[in-house]
Amino acid sequence: MLEDRTLKPPKFDDLIIHEDDNLIVINKPPFLASLDEREGGEASVLRLAKKYHADAQVCHRLDKETSGLLLIAKNPETYRLVSIEFERRRVSKIYHAIIEGTHVFEDLLVDFSILNLGNKNVTIDRANGKRAETYFKSLHYFKQYTLVECRPVTGRMHQIRIHLATQRAAIVGDTLYKGKPIYLSQIKKRGFTLGKGQEEQPIIRRFALHARELRFTINGKDYHFEAPYPKDFATLLRQLEKFDN
Repeated sequence: MLEDRTLKPPKFDDLIIHEDDNLIVINKPPFLASLDEREGGEASVLRLAKKYHADAQVCHRLDKETSGLLLIAKNPETYRLVSIEFERRRVSKIYHAIIEGTHVFEDLLVDFSILNLGNKNVTIDRANGKRAETYFKSLHYFKQYTLVECRPVTGRMHQIRIHLATQRAAIVGDTLYKGKPIYLSQIKKRGFTLGKGQEEQPIIRRFALHARELRFTINGKDYHFEAPYPKDFATLLRQLEKFDN
């Protein structure tokens, strides 16, 4: 997957969409790992958060390419309470994905069990996998693509991505699950030209998945957060609305 390694780490303050005495909520940009990766040097949400607040702990994780909402506890007790809510499936999570093809999903439940093979590889395995459930609802139809709401009940690795792939509805750009990059020349049939010697780049340089909404309750207080699309996801939607409607 293409990645711009020349990008500087974001300023943590710029990512925050909510902060109180116990919790920080950020809109994670793509290509920033949630936790420190084994190979070392690159910035991560955890590393940036600890510089901002020494006791910060990331409560869950998103794939490196996935953008959107991430919860960070400011103290051990909040981390414990949020972890319990995730473990007991009481956190309502909504993701948005742009998928290949026109698919009419009306609260479709996909419940194929997922087996973690290690080294960031998973597979569908009904006999040996762990229970995994995701609901899908189509939000907007384009000619060749669909914007879909994804509501995972469980939290398995790559769950949304592999569950969509089982429906022959791979996420745009998700090459691991046979999703293809999307180029402007595919949807803009007239008037598309490239300069001499130029190579066309995908409209989005990652898979098009965004953690859009979170709802949960801790200590009797209800929380609801919504994260706007990052620039690349919003740009792709604009181009589809313009040229693929």
